[in-house]
Amino acid sequence: MMTVHSSNSIMWKKHILLFIFMLSQVKSEQEETLHTVQYTNDNFSTEIKKKNHFIMFYAPWCGHCQRLEPTWEQLADLSNEEDNNIKIAKVDCTTDSSLCSEHDVTGYPTLKFFKAGETKGIKFRGTRDLPSLLSFLNDQLGTTLGNVDVAPSPPEAVNGLIELTEDTFDKHISTGYHFIKFYAPWCGYCKKLVPTWEELANSLRNNNHVSISKVDCTQHRGICGQFDIKGYPTLLWIEDGKKVDKYSGQRTHEELKAYVSRMLGKSDDQVNVKTDSSDSTTHAVLSLTGDSFKHGIEKGISFVKFFAPWCGHCKRLAPIWEDLGKKFFTNENVNIVKVDCTLDVSKELCNEQEVDGFPTLYLYRDGQKVSEYNGARNLDDLYEFVANYLQPHDEL
Repeated sequence: MMTVHSSNSIMWKKHILLFIFMLSQVKSEQEETLHTVQYTNDNFSTEIKKKNHFIMFYAPWCGHCQRLEPTWEQLADLSNEEDNNIKIAKVDCTTDSSLCSEHDVTGYPTLKFFKAGETKGIKFRGTRDLPSLLSFLNDQLGTTLGNVDVAPSPPEAVNGLIELTEDTFDKHISTGYHFIKFYAPWCGYCKKLVPTWEELANSLRNNNHVSISKVDCTQHRGICGQFDIKGYPTLLWIEDGKKVDKYSGQRTHEELKAYVSRMLGKSDDQVNVKTDSSDSTTHAVLSLTGDSFKHGIEKGISFVKFFAPWCGHCKRLAPIWEDLGKKFFTNENVNIVKVDCTLDVSKELCNEQEVDGFPTLYLYRDGQKVSEYNGARNLDDLYEFVANYLQPHDEL
């Protein structure tokens, strides 16, 4: 009898463990509906017709994908509810490669928004953090997802110049010293000031005492109204969130820099912080944005690298691109350029220039695109490619 009883006890324990396991599986499946959904060749085309989708095309071995995973799950947790007209999903390109090829996935992760009923997706090119992803979705859907108060991403400087918006302005200027250009894109005087203002920002980019910024008053009227901007461009000196002075001098690089020096109460030598020799390539490669691109490539030969900071191929090309810039540094007819397509100020430009993968290398002559480079990405081949487009009298 003891043996039979013991055997029955074991059987019961097995049944109980099996029941607990089944319950956990059901719970897991229920939780999955609120998190990222996995699509394959079999169900992708059917599912994306039902509602809007934001899909991550990824590879399990991809480091960038692994780092994005918890943020993607968080986004799904906020969005994948039955009453939301959006589904956060993902596709494994190592198991469904034909599906990824069909949607022009050339790097991982690739994030695309699909409107309900449409088969062509809109590529996300921004910073892969939760605020940026939510902002992108809200723009596409025209609604507000989630009940979380998400702080805006801090402004990013391009060669020392910061583009401020209504979301980032107040926090950015709340402490410290700021020299800010308030402008309108259509203003002729503003256009003339663009290269000088960028030069000023670049020359002070390593100065920890002052930030050089700009605000587009046609896009952010609230800010410009707050500071009673009556004409363009208006250049204000702001300290700890308060207007201290309005600049009214000559708009040359020398005069503007001298003004910054006076306002900081320091000598020019103190303001112009010296950099080490590793920074000698700053001017060898010209960094352009959507605002400065047209002006920056309007003369001579411009060889442009459109890139994303997270892209592995771009990282490998970066030191070679710097060396290429050094090669042509003394040639006034050649510009070696880079454009960061993840910056808000450059996304539209990259779309207009048909940048579909990173890095994309285009050559321009006097502002007109004439060729795309698809060769080997070594210094000699890149150099020869540019040299072939130079006129015979152009000295290398």
